[in-house]
Amino acid sequence: MSALIAENRRARFEYHIEERFEAGMVLDGWEVKAIRAGQVQLTDGYVLIKNGELFIIGCRINALRSASTHVRPEADRIKKLLMKKAEIRRLVGKTEQRGFTLVPLNLHWKEGRVKAEIALAKGKAEHDKRNTVKERDWEREKGRLMRHKVSSPGKD
Repeated sequence: MSALIAENRRARFEYHIEERFEAGMVLDGWEVKAIRAGQVQLTDGYVLIKNGELFIIGCRINALRSASTHVRPEADRIKKLLMKKAEIRRLVGKTEQRGFTLVPLNLHWKEGRVKAEIALAKGKAEHDKRNTVKERDWEREKGRLMRHKVSSPGKD
């Protein structure tokens, strides 16, 4: 099982998730140490395809204070994602033709390596976002009602 590092909750609110993919990440040593310390943020991240390669932009990894003096850490560095060529070609076709976009959903550990879960997604319209909020609020209210009903037995 993989351990979650960071999650982009905003992506599920802003987009309809169609398909998910897992990609490796090319990271520097200081970045891995900072990720282990929880210094990573995905909220504003997105994935770009350039020259048949995938890059994640907006994934912020803040350097630790104990970072080496000979390394110049850059928090917003563009990171390369690793996937098979056939998968990348498929993604290129879908993003160019059908109006899809690629968004990072989360970062997680898998067999000691950092992996990014990315999604092929379509942007939601404003009314879809309102429906998402309504559904989430209703689920929360339903849970409260069920807990209240279970906690007060025998009032009939």
